Amino acid sequence: MTEVDAGVVAERCAAQLLSGPAAWTALDVVRQLLAVQGQDPRGARLAIRARSTGLTAADIDRALTAERSLVISWLNRGTLHLVRSEDFWWLHELTTPPMLAGNARRLAQEGIGSAEVADEAVAVIDAALAADGPLTRAQVGERIAAAGIRTQGQALVHLLARATLHGVIVRGPMIGSEHAFVRVSDWLGARPARFEPARFDRDVAMAELARRYLAGHGPASERDLAKWAGLPLRDARRGLTAIAAELLDRDDGLADLAAGRARAPTRGDQGAELPPPRLLGSFDPLLHGWTDRTPVLGARTGIVTANGLFRPFALAGGRAVATWSLPRGRVALAPFGPLPEAVTAALTADADDVIRFLSSGSIGRREPTFGSAPHAHPGGKLQ
Repeated sequence: MTEVDAGVVAERCAAQLLSGPAAWTALDVVRQLLAVQGQDPRGARLAIRARSTGLTAADIDRALTAERSLVISWLNRGTLHLVRSEDFWWLHELTTPPMLAGNARRLAQEGIGSAEVADEAVAVIDAALAADGPLTRAQVGERIAAAGIRTQGQALVHLLARATLHGVIVRGPMIGSEHAFVRVSDWLGARPARFEPARFDRDVAMAELARRYLAGHGPASERDLAKWAGLPLRDARRGLTAIAAELLDRDDGLADLAAGRARAPTRGDQGAELPPPRLLGSFDPLLHGWTDRTPVLGARTGIVTANGLFRPFALAGGRAVATWSLPRGRVALAPFGPLPEAVTAALTADADDVIRFLSSGSIGRREPTFGSAPHAHPGGKLQ
């Protein structure tokens, strides 16, 4: 890693709350990052653990279920993301329209070639949740099948995605280890008038997206923003242009917010240092915010598998130094090479904290992506 690379990685790690003072609440972490990759339940929770202090998995469950302050939905790139409930509607209106065509195509591939049949399924989902929600995916599937609509293969997931893209449903409370579905209007209240499609100001939303993205990912390029959000490059450029007066003048051509920017109070703006050794979960946001992962992964690109899985890994000196797993409830580290004693000791201590964090709460299975997400299975097959 060159000195410039190390400096940029250090700045990004600070923006990601991986260095400097830790956040106190899950809401603070998600506010800073705006959207946390959420299709792997354990990975999403571990992303919050690595950026906070004293929390447990049960705290995230409570925010999802009792407080309703966090919500998971298909947003950026056709991928499930964990966001603050107050950020849901504008992100939904901004990022989901590009997914509609891909959703229709995938439904046709799954044997649902008629928009009328797909919309009938959405109506069945809406009625079932209105009468008996929250419902798990299997329970929703039973209602759709009872209406004579195909749910085999991946048809059910894409029908749920259609209902989500149309703003009808969202993931609500945890029921055991299952993340149940609810009607958005029942869970979060009516859609605010300013987020109705006819009144939605896309330019204002793009400016807010650029601002909030840089708060948790800066410094970054316009292409980084476009890839992370799953939006056209022209939109990313428009958003950054709208906040040009708020940006730093950098020699490297990257964009970042200037002094006095609206960041979490835990973020240090000057003299960013590389974070201490830390265990990061699968699909950690540090690997999803930019077009190039090599500043963190180097040659260790195998952390991202051929079928699009992002393995848990250990970070030290701003670089991935190991992968890790959790057999029989214990952290098993697989270093890429010999590690300094101090790094091993720090990772051992962090492993104890991982076990503490996961000892409460309910963590379900990994959920699918759809459409043209960067890590989706070739052909858009859900995983």
